[in-house]
Amino acid sequence: MAVGTAVPQADDAVRPMTAGEKKVILASSLGTVFEWYDFYLYGSLAAIIGAQFFSAYPEATRNIFALLAFAAGFLVRPFGALVFGRLGDMVGRKYTFLVTILIMGISTFLVGLLPSYTTLNSYGIGWVAPVTLLALRMLQGLALGGEYGGAAVYVAEHAPRGRRGFYTAFIQTTATLGLLLSLVIILSTQGYVNNAYAPTVVTNPDGTTTTLTAFQVWGWRIPFLVSVALLAISVWIRLQMQESPAFQKMKAEGTHSKAPLSEAFGQWKNAKWALLALLGLTAGQAVVWYTGQFYALFFLQSILKVDQFTANVMIAWSLILATGGFLFFGGLSDRIGRKPIILGGCLIAALTYFPLFHQLTANANPALYAAQSNVPVVVKTNPADCSFQFNPVGTAKFTKECDIAKALLARSAVNYTTEAQPAGTPTVVSVNGKDFPVADPTFAKAVPAALTEAGYPSASNNPTVIKAANPLDVFTGQKLMVIGILTILVLYVTMVYGPIAAALVELFPTRIRYTSMSLPYHIGNGWFGGLLPATAFAMVAQTGDIYYGLWYPIVIALFTFVVGLIFIPETKDRDILA
Repeated sequence: MAVGTAVPQADDAVRPMTAGEKKVILASSLGTVFEWYDFYLYGSLAAIIGAQFFSAYPEATRNIFALLAFAAGFLVRPFGALVFGRLGDMVGRKYTFLVTILIMGISTFLVGLLPSYTTLNSYGIGWVAPVTLLALRMLQGLALGGEYGGAAVYVAEHAPRGRRGFYTAFIQTTATLGLLLSLVIILSTQGYVNNAYAPTVVTNPDGTTTTLTAFQVWGWRIPFLVSVALLAISVWIRLQMQESPAFQKMKAEGTHSKAPLSEAFGQWKNAKWALLALLGLTAGQAVVWYTGQFYALFFLQSILKVDQFTANVMIAWSLILATGGFLFFGGLSDRIGRKPIILGGCLIAALTYFPLFHQLTANANPALYAAQSNVPVVVKTNPADCSFQFNPVGTAKFTKECDIAKALLARSAVNYTTEAQPAGTPTVVSVNGKDFPVADPTFAKAVPAALTEAGYPSASNNPTVIKAANPLDVFTGQKLMVIGILTILVLYVTMVYGPIAAALVELFPTRIRYTSMSLPYHIGNGWFGGLLPATAFAMVAQTGDIYYGLWYPIVIALFTFVVGLIFIPETKDRDILA
């Protein structure tokens, strides 16, 4: 039986899927898993990539710049949705799959070959490295912008009525499975390379030295290069697929849209649903998703100082434990509706993020948590002398005393308050009541030493921070508690994300479905979600509160809950072929 030949009827009863429908699920899901794998490699390796391609900038700026390079791929996703959505509604669903997978796979492979900033700077063209990286990230985003809508529509148009939530949930698992696949390959490569090859000592611009593992120096490229094999498999899978029967029927009847962009967004009767889908569904879904998977990983590594290997192991286990939630909540939405689950997930997440992240800190790095609670740190300065250290292009130099003080404390994950001083007063950092003037030449060394003496753990000697020797080294109370907290965060992801494809497909008519659903989905996930890590990190650095960045997803999730509750209709019983 050829893939894509079974046409769902309007009076389909709830029934098992046929062999042909299962092939549709498999073909769509596998290809999408590989595409998400490509996209998430960067997110998982953001810290290493930042050091490779943005090494010309200070560490605090480098972290924000690396996260924004990750976000660049998300920012262009809505444009990919417009380009490929139009193509999918005019020409067909199948052809977009081949184009998007080729763009994604080739871009990812080239990242693995791209020389670092240091290498190119020896030829006087160091700037080419970050610029090229950004270009490749944007190509990945364009491709992904066309991928998701096509996969969701393709599967939904094959699924029997009463089971769309469950079967489109298989597409929803692909993002998490792609992330999990990337983590497995990263961890396997990291373990082998670091054991087989000696570390390298590099000299920093300030004359100090840093010891880097083989994986940090060159091994990180292997997962990107491996993607060429995944590309070959994905292309082969996509070639086996045939056109969506709903699209074939519409094409044969001559009812397909000849101008899907203008019809979808130029007519208010259609455009209003795209706007409501964004504000009442996908914006909240996006911030819950990226908080539970990406910001949690970044929080572990950059804020709680958990080493990269251990952080990836913790996240990987949480994904393994919670991924079945996509299918559970997708199937549950077929019975009780899409709205209660998606909006309920937004509300529960917003109400529990603060206690969960507090517990994550307390269990992942107990010494740091105790110090943040017990060691008072105050920046005494004139507020007018403080900059908002959000530097998206990485070129600004923060040289004021206030900025130097806050940057040092942010890098050390120190909770601090700011005490306003009159104009002209020198900036002073007070640790446990002892003052350290920023103008003092010993400031950069004296403050870390004082923090350590007061109770803050040093980066090189902290026996309380979780550390996994291998992927199975998780069976201690501390590690299981961290995995449990992360699993709860991922379960929130499965609540909001499991039914979202079915909800979006059911909101729009067949003739403009691909275009209409793709744009709000990718604006929500690409902009609201993709900007979350960089925005939250900047909020933390500005306020001196490591939890302050959580206000970003909390406010958006609550806003989506209110808008969705009032304006979004329940769609589970709609006939999408009518």
